[in-house]
Amino acid sequence: MTTPSIAIIVAMAKNRTIGINNTLPWRCPDDLKRFKAMTMGHHIIMGRKTFESIGRVLPGRTTVVVTHNPHLNLPGCVMANSLPDAVAHGFRDTQTFIVGGAEIYQQAMSFADTLYITEIQKSVEGDARFPYFDVRDWRETAREQHHQELPEVFDYHFVTYKRK
Repeated sequence: MTTPSIAIIVAMAKNRTIGINNTLPWRCPDDLKRFKAMTMGHHIIMGRKTFESIGRVLPGRTTVVVTHNPHLNLPGCVMANSLPDAVAHGFRDTQTFIVGGAEIYQQAMSFADTLYITEIQKSVEGDARFPYFDVRDWRETAREQHHQELPEVFDYHFVTYKRK
């Protein structure tokens, strides 16, 4: 049996912002389509606050929510009391995705083998940031450059990194 890939998937601004007031600080429909296509059929792991910001179980995926509250029960979700416990739920999956938020990303950086980052090519205000990572520990394997006019104008890149 092969070890499943543990991938972090995130959209972040140039200043590492990933959120503000538990929402995304931009609108990028292509990023959401990519997220759906990549995570469909797989386990997605998120913190409770990220789940609350989404507001529902995402169809076609196994949603694993990490929480410190042992009494929390979210219908349709697998509950985990730690990130290692959450990852263990996806051991039969070929790829498990860490989808946020900032605290969960920080914990996952030490063992994730792939980073799927949408680099929003502007700095934005926010209260949640993606953790620093040393690019020397990673090999960029793909980069797609895009531009959108609507719903707001900016450039963005889909970037894939594999751990060296």
